[in-house]
Amino acid sequence: MQFPRAAGILLHPTSLPSPGGIGDMGPDAFRFVRWLADAGMKIWQVLPLGPTGYGDSPYQCFSAFAGNPLLIHVPEQARAHFGHDTEPNSAHVCDFGTVIPAKRALLDAWLGTIPFDEAVRRFVREQESWLPDYALFMALKQAHDGASWTAWERGAAQRDPEALRTWREKLRPGIERCYKEQYVFAGQFQALRNACAAQNIQLMGDVPIYVAHDSADVWANRALFKLHDDGTLVVQAGVPPDYFSKTGQLWGNPLYDWDAMSHDGYRWWIERMRASLAMFDAVRLDHFRGFEAFWEVPADDTTAENGRWVQGPGAALFTALTAALGPMPIVAENLGLITPEVEALRAQFEYPGMAILQFAFSDPASEFSPHRYLRELVVYTGTHDNDTTVGWWNSSGAGDSTRDPEAVEQEKAFARQYLNTDGGDIHWALMRAALASVANTALVPLQDVLGLGSDTRMNLPGRQSGNWGFRFSWDQLPAALTARMRELAETYGR
Repeated sequence: MQFPRAAGILLHPTSLPSPGGIGDMGPDAFRFVRWLADAGMKIWQVLPLGPTGYGDSPYQCFSAFAGNPLLIHVPEQARAHFGHDTEPNSAHVCDFGTVIPAKRALLDAWLGTIPFDEAVRRFVREQESWLPDYALFMALKQAHDGASWTAWERGAAQRDPEALRTWREKLRPGIERCYKEQYVFAGQFQALRNACAAQNIQLMGDVPIYVAHDSADVWANRALFKLHDDGTLVVQAGVPPDYFSKTGQLWGNPLYDWDAMSHDGYRWWIERMRASLAMFDAVRLDHFRGFEAFWEVPADDTTAENGRWVQGPGAALFTALTAALGPMPIVAENLGLITPEVEALRAQFEYPGMAILQFAFSDPASEFSPHRYLRELVVYTGTHDNDTTVGWWNSSGAGDSTRDPEAVEQEKAFARQYLNTDGGDIHWALMRAALASVANTALVPLQDVLGLGSDTRMNLPGRQSGNWGFRFSWDQLPAALTARMRELAETYGR
């Protein structure tokens, strides 16, 4: 599918400067939409919006369908009335350990004032393919003190029908609270999407290839995953050693049983993509190469080094998705070890791939060099997994990285030559290269617009804590910076 020539910003909503220590879908989100329009941007890309669990990662959610309640905006009057508002310890960092219990208490109080009426019941009926299972899952999780579902009472863990009937009755208040929570999330998200449309801003989502083991998706659909009888992992997902890590990345997600999924025509994936495309104008499909072949690691391994490549569903999955949903506005994340077979699969369905400018200078023959781009491409200065551009430039290559200091210096020398810069404005040099390129879509993390360093990096792959916390403040976006972004977009026809 062809994407129009445009530029946009990558910013997760938690990074907005909303009250209470975490960004949400309230006034600051609408103000950001207006800023995007003023800055000449046409795309707002977000990370997955599901309810986060382990490590606060949007890539480890309790559901692939539900919305994150932390993003719900509680009106100012309600915050004042219930007295649960919490200001951040730092305006530029989300302290999840403080924010989450405070926000949950506030939501409990506010949602208690919202009636479980026909509008909510209608919403539940409309989302019956996933919402009842998710609401029961979350209520059971709370009843078991937050334990993973494999550690629940056996009847609940194994989904014994009689046990589930008993639990549903016992946990009815918590289930209905979850219904109201998702109803409110959906309404607020739709209002935000309408605001984007009014400003001609495309909203781009992110669909992770895998789901979390401790999720309603796995608990309710065990036969679709490679699990032991007790629900524990047989094998786990990851990637082999790469740019980010010498020992690879061990993700810990369950792997799909693609043979089982094929038996009903990939129904679960069809419903997942249907839900995602109902929310977003386009979606980035994470780890696209895993659909052609995926890295399978024994469940007990502590690094990803001893994994093996296993054939994925390939064209069969995307043929089924296209037959059910029509042509899909998908961006294929084709980074990492990409083979001709992966690129052939992407080309077959005409999904644009990605290029990362930070990867363009390690080799003069790099496919990430802007003069080698195709029009049907999405170029980033960096993604959520990269360091910020300023942080990348200042890095020595030390630590758990495949970049040694000598290679880093060679990389910087070539970047200076290629970009005609001394590095003093490296973030602007990369942004200009991205927007000037022939690639139809150019996306920039907000940290790069602001020229921020490594301390604002969104995620360091393999790091178990300290990720996802970046927040900005409005005083970092003065009118002169907004005008400079707009000029850049207009200069290069975006």
